[in-house]
Amino acid sequence: MRRFVDISVPLQAGIASDPPGDLPEIDYYDHKQTAAEVVSFFPGATVDDLPDREGWAIERVRITTHNGTHLDAPYHYASTMDGGKRAITIDEVPLEWCLQPAVKLDFRHFPDGYVVTAADVEQELDRIGHTLSPLEIVLVNTSAGTRYGQPDYVGTGCGMGRAATLYLLERGVRLTGTDAWSWDAPFSFTAQRYAEDHDASIIWEGHRAGRTIGYSHIEKLHNLESLPANGFEVSCFPVKVHAASAGWTRAVAIFDE
Repeated sequence: MRRFVDISVPLQAGIASDPPGDLPEIDYYDHKQTAAEVVSFFPGATVDDLPDREGWAIERVRITTHNGTHLDAPYHYASTMDGGKRAITIDEVPLEWCLQPAVKLDFRHFPDGYVVTAADVEQELDRIGHTLSPLEIVLVNTSAGTRYGQPDYVGTGCGMGRAATLYLLERGVRLTGTDAWSWDAPFSFTAQRYAEDHDASIIWEGHRAGRTIGYSHIEKLHNLESLPANGFEVSCFPVKVHAASAGWTRAVAIFDE
């Protein structure tokens, strides 16, 4: 018997899911509103010909490929990956990356803005008694997980630093995920650190690790608190948007019971 756990957020307008200017917009049209549109395809038909005078329910959506739970392609981070090769877009991400055994790292105790180190990753793997395998999916549970849609969501949670990201990639991991808005620490905290010494290497450092070793990650995951440390698979195939930097995904944790 298999058990499926939804670890995606709903794509929803009117909540604080992204920074201002990047929020999704959804217009909903019900069966009454579209009845005239439906009969316009059939000359001579009237709304009275439709059952209960109903057309179809549809939605018109204005979004980016980074709204909702989505999978980032290496192309999102830079034009190159693997030390100079052309970065692949979302329609080129290998499908085998997207359905693999998974492990969860619990970093909810780290304060907002904390940048996770390689030592932190190693310590957490030791704590849960897990050794990484190539292509295993690594999920990061942060304190942002329960704040989705709240005003403080975008600025909540820890982020994965360059060294921590490379620690995973050097062991064959090619797909990771977080329940925070970004794989990196919230920009508000990075901006404070940058103001101190203007070290540009800290800007988007976890993402930029993909320039060295190409990888993908999922952002805006949900419900990671309900998952164990390991013993499950993750399915997260992205929508095939031509030549795009990301694609939306219905990420699901799968258990064999």
